Amino acid sequence: MGARSDDETGLFPRYSAGERAADLVVHVLGVLGALAGGLWLLLGPGLEHDLGTWLTLLAYALGLSGGLGASAAYNLTPPGRRKELLRRLDHAMIYFLIAASYTPFAFERIPAPLGPWLGAGVWAAALLGIALKLGFPRRYERLGLALYLAIGWAVLLAIGPLVESVRPVTVWLLLIGGGLYTAGSLFHNLRRLPFHNPIWHGFVLVAAVLHFLAVTLEVALA
Repeated sequence: MGARSDDETGLFPRYSAGERAADLVVHVLGVLGALAGGLWLLLGPGLEHDLGTWLTLLAYALGLSGGLGASAAYNLTPPGRRKELLRRLDHAMIYFLIAASYTPFAFERIPAPLGPWLGAGVWAAALLGIALKLGFPRRYERLGLALYLAIGWAVLLAIGPLVESVRPVTVWLLLIGGGLYTAGSLFHNLRRLPFHNPIWHGFVLVAAVLHFLAVTLEVALA
């Protein structure tokens, strides 16, 4: 059974008990994993690095926890005014998560000046996207999606220097993770597909794990 309206406005889809349970499991795993992983990065191997590197790990940890936490808050909240506000936050935090995932690599691994310029450009675009989602809810949706994808794949502008600066496995972790984020977004839009929402969030969770491994191997444990 596909998603149907769950409130009088028709703004939010309705899911079966099984779909809600699956989504709950995915979000609990994601949020707990992000919090535990972020604390480990910052209080474990992160303390072995200088302040600059630690700050890039802090940005990443905040983006990961914030992005998955905002998704959980929105998707697990019943329909209503609060859910509409959380929807704005959830969609805005996706930009934060994308930019935060770039930060350790742009500022610590891709050589200057390209790396820092890429990082600055990604954060500028992410701030634009955040303003778009917070200031114009349910408007410019296609522009917002295009901006997600453009920021997410901006790494291709620096793929040569990145490949030369990190392990091959790191490149594959980043690219496969990005591919999973992109593929998952297709399921997000298949609203008549049963379990499309937990499937989408499952893709996000696996992609986030791959990017966490990349950050851990290439920056935290380097």
